[in-house]
Amino acid sequence: PSTDAIEDVLRFLLPEEIEVLKVHLVASLIEQKLFRKFRFMGKYYFVAVDATGTHTFNHKHCEHCLTKTSKNGLTNWFHYVLEAKLVTSAGHAISLTSEFIENPSGLNFEKQDCEQKAFVRLSAKIKKHFPRLPICILADGLYPNNTVFDICRQNGWAFIITLKDTCLKTFQTEVKLLHATAIKRQVYRRDTTDNILLEYSYINDIEYNEHFYHWVCCKETKTNHNSKQNTEQTFIYITNIKQSVEILIQTADGGRLRWKIENQGFNTQKNNGYELEHKYSRVSYTALQNYYLILQIAHMINQLTEKSNDVVNLIESHAGQTIKALWKDLLCFLKSIPYTEKQLNAFLSS
Repeated sequence: PSTDAIEDVLRFLLPEEIEVLKVHLVASLIEQKLFRKFRFMGKYYFVAVDATGTHTFNHKHCEHCLTKTSKNGLTNWFHYVLEAKLVTSAGHAISLTSEFIENPSGLNFEKQDCEQKAFVRLSAKIKKHFPRLPICILADGLYPNNTVFDICRQNGWAFIITLKDTCLKTFQTEVKLLHATAIKRQVYRRDTTDNILLEYSYINDIEYNEHFYHWVCCKETKTNHNSKQNTEQTFIYITNIKQSVEILIQTADGGRLRWKIENQGFNTQKNNGYELEHKYSRVSYTALQNYYLILQIAHMINQLTEKSNDVVNLIESHAGQTIKALWKDLLCFLKSIPYTEKQLNAFLSS
């Protein structure tokens, strides 16, 4: 169909319909046990939660726009979306559910919608569509608060959430008092550029607001093979999973998988050909939402395709070939003169 015909359909199609389609596709992958081997503690699926901007305008796009006024008086109108993506150590970042951060219709609202409010709605969607799925929520330093803790407790979810120095001050005070009792473990790793020392530690059963949580820390020191220069990073988490030496490393490494939603998720969709921030529909907010949801489905299909044995073997057999170059070759072929099935098979086997 022409792009005008697609636009016409997406302007009246309810975004909930495409969301349900996406849910069915993901549910079928889970039922086929595709991600089973990536589960945490043999039980939980890692689900990273984060928001990203999708579109920015110098004028009011629709009544649901968020607004921000700079110090010089200029106002920008923009759209944000909160994502829950199933992430794995193999690099998957697959959208489970999406929740648009949007102001209510009209102008009579005291505060704009925000990521914290959207998480309440998003968590309800996850529970509705995946009621029995064992989930471990991964989130950044915006999320360690009672609202998130209560939602996870009510839904039976585990969580590993980044803990900033400025968050949960009474909890942090307890950590400082108990720090000498922390149980520690060291691991050495090596990659193509660095020797890596990982120093893990944990403290269990720290009370906060009548509930007990657990503190996990990972200090990473990288030593470059050539320059011998050291770089250090420290990652600290709060979790409702009681720690032991056996699961400490798995917990800390799991917390760091949150970056998959940023890198393999949002960054890929913005910079690697999906054009997430492109204004596919400049007039209709409904169409804009539908384009976003269709993009999530397309990215899911491509991730599975790119990690399939056929494509992996094809890349390995062509030295210097990349996924991006392969897609460009395929698109060029499909846009060229009409081809026969024999020509297509010859191309795919070459």
